[in-house]
Amino acid sequence: MNESFDIAIVGAGLAGTALACALCAAAASKSGPLRIALIEAKTMKSGWPECNEGIHGFDPRVSALTVASQAFLTDVGVWPAMTRQRISPFEKMQVWDAEGTGAVSFDAADVRAPVLGHIVENRVTLAALVNQLKQSPNIQTFDGQAVAHLHLPENPEDETPKLTLEDGTVIHSTLIVAADGANSPLREMADIDVREWSYEHDALVCTVSVEQPHQRTAWQRFTSFGPLAFLPLVTNTDDKNYCSIVWSQTGEKTTAAMAMNDEDFCVALSRAFENRLGKVTACSGRYSYPLQQRHAVDYTKAGFALIADAAHSIHPLAGQGINLGLADVKVLSECILAAHTRGQSVGDIAVLNRYQRQRKGDNLAMMSAVEGFKRLFAPIPLPLRWLRNSGMNFLQQQTKLKNRIIKYAMGI
Repeated sequence: MNESFDIAIVGAGLAGTALACALCAAAASKSGPLRIALIEAKTMKSGWPECNEGIHGFDPRVSALTVASQAFLTDVGVWPAMTRQRISPFEKMQVWDAEGTGAVSFDAADVRAPVLGHIVENRVTLAALVNQLKQSPNIQTFDGQAVAHLHLPENPEDETPKLTLEDGTVIHSTLIVAADGANSPLREMADIDVREWSYEHDALVCTVSVEQPHQRTAWQRFTSFGPLAFLPLVTNTDDKNYCSIVWSQTGEKTTAAMAMNDEDFCVALSRAFENRLGKVTACSGRYSYPLQQRHAVDYTKAGFALIADAAHSIHPLAGQGINLGLADVKVLSECILAAHTRGQSVGDIAVLNRYQRQRKGDNLAMMSAVEGFKRLFAPIPLPLRWLRNSGMNFLQQQTKLKNRIIKYAMGI
């Protein structure tokens, strides 16, 4: 079977579904619909997840969505539906050094904003996007089918790029977008090099309950073993205090933490967090994954583009991964729609390079900032620790500089 489309998106995660929704939402009011294929190796689920109360009712995979990401999801048409499910706004952030007295705080009120961002379960965001795209007649989904082969012609003017799925279906598309994650098979098929290195850390994630209210604050403690974040979660009826945690440590320490029983883990976590919110009283199931930084040398080829984790992945300490991905989606969709309006091929390398120019520098800047922040809190001699603590305390007093940092992190 052969199918033809304007755009084929491979990967129906947050970035892939967001791109499909953005293209449909805008194209409907501009130059007519684009024919879009959305290809996902797993079976796609529609409908809303059960957001049950209690510690086991949360998705351990959450994202800290910035104000800029909220604005984009509003434009796409899914944010109102997300707010009717379960989102957790946070207004403040507290950061401190475990090895000294250095501390710095950030407050949305300082930049006259209602929130710094929202902690949202990934399944809620994904469900909103999938439900939205299911309403579009211009999107055809191919789920439960992995890509077996990618063909990018040397001269796209003479031949259309194509994908062959595992069941033999051939999809011809003017533009193919890889949104298939950090270990992107399509990136490898397209022969795009990537610079990568391991942080030699694993991230452990789960949901916990704590004795004291989280105060709509994101908390982050930097230890000599790695950062530990407590992210506030809001429930609809339960009066308990819940947080989503991300604990970055060496693989050996993460393995040990994963092997603990719940009681011992809660004690160890309380100690690592200095009981800042009282004791950790319970935890959900724990998950861990290795941390690596990757950055594709090129985001584009004629008829082909990488977005989100397929193009770049960073340490989760700043919570910026999904926000960078959604920024990619926003810019690429704008470039595609502008070309479509002009009657230009959406797979034209000139069109795609506009996307690369706008996003690559911003992504590199954020990746460099996160890498610098991580190295700043690596184990260092005592005199340098004193300088680090002094620097944090100095920053705490610099209102204008802090406000610039807040706005940069919020994407405004």
